[in-house]
Amino acid sequence: MIIPLAHRADQTQEYYFSVKLAEVRRLQAAGHDVINLGIGNPDLMPSPNTIDALIKSVQQPTAHGYQPYKGTPALRQAIAAFYNHTYGVPLDPDTEILPLIGSKEGITHISLTFLNDGDGVLVPELGYPAYRAVSAMVGASVREYPLMENNGWQPDWDVLEDIIANTDPRHPVKIMWMNYPHMPTGAPATRALFERAVRFANDYKLLLCHDNPYSLILNKKPPISLLSVDGAREVAIELNSLSKSHNMAGWRIGWMAGEKPYVDSVLAIKSNVDSGQFKPLMDAATEALTNSDDWHRERNAVYQGRLDAIHALLDALGCTYSTDQEGLFIWAKLPDSVPSAEALVDDLLLTKHVFIAPGFIFGPKGNRYVRVSLCLPRERIEEATARLKMPQ
Repeated sequence: MIIPLAHRADQTQEYYFSVKLAEVRRLQAAGHDVINLGIGNPDLMPSPNTIDALIKSVQQPTAHGYQPYKGTPALRQAIAAFYNHTYGVPLDPDTEILPLIGSKEGITHISLTFLNDGDGVLVPELGYPAYRAVSAMVGASVREYPLMENNGWQPDWDVLEDIIANTDPRHPVKIMWMNYPHMPTGAPATRALFERAVRFANDYKLLLCHDNPYSLILNKKPPISLLSVDGAREVAIELNSLSKSHNMAGWRIGWMAGEKPYVDSVLAIKSNVDSGQFKPLMDAATEALTNSDDWHRERNAVYQGRLDAIHALLDALGCTYSTDQEGLFIWAKLPDSVPSAEALVDDLLLTKHVFIAPGFIFGPKGNRYVRVSLCLPRERIEEATARLKMPQ
């Protein structure tokens, strides 16, 4: 006998990359050299001082017990200093910062904290799949809002206002998810965009949740935090992490920042779901947050070299793309001769042993797009391009 599943399990599918990476592993086990350009999994190392801090901390007898649910004071102070230096945003480390096991965890905790059954959640039609999946899992009503390709993949505010106007007041829209620099399209953040979003959140009394892990990756202008905008703190939470910006994806170190009532409310949920993080990881993250501007420039120089190689690969596929994208990926449109992103991705994986991500996993509007990661050495990207040019 199989015990019936909860409704949330019935409606939730396994994460696309979980399924596809299993296929990649089967090909590798069969002896094929698969070049994986689909995943945003940084291959570069954290800074040497970060590694040294981890080693030093893990050797301490006091490092292996339970830790505070709010993380160590030193980590929160380091996050506050990082925000002040990077974005010009002052934060109170005691009341306005909550360390997380990666910002993906924060999406769940925020949703559990603020959403009742049937409440509306505004989710971009192209975006991180967890926004949609978690909203559905907690019983909320997902309201997709369009992004305008001809306006730098920014939200269509007229449509957003129509969504609010046509919402049943018994189940109001409570949360709007945003993410700039945008994943998957690479659209940069702008102050004008953030100011418009804050006005919208204030006008309609909803919580603006901004996911900000890519602001230091190939950024062409000084990075921006949503919390730097006047009026944002009353209506906004910002998520951030070390995964992409500090080459620490597997460490699972992130945080949310916002006013004390928001932090306290999320902490009440989080403290019933997980315990504090491993102290050596937090000590190493504290050190990582002191990485110099030069360290970040050197990392971006590596990505810039890879970007040139990715453009050559996309040219070989006949794709078109914008050259002003920021972040860890390149978003590209398929030529008319290619029937679908899914068909192309499957063909490349099976015949060329090259894996790129199909755009539809980020929303239906991505059916004619692919996303390519910068997380492999330039030589491997060039090898992938060479394979594409080889006859079948």
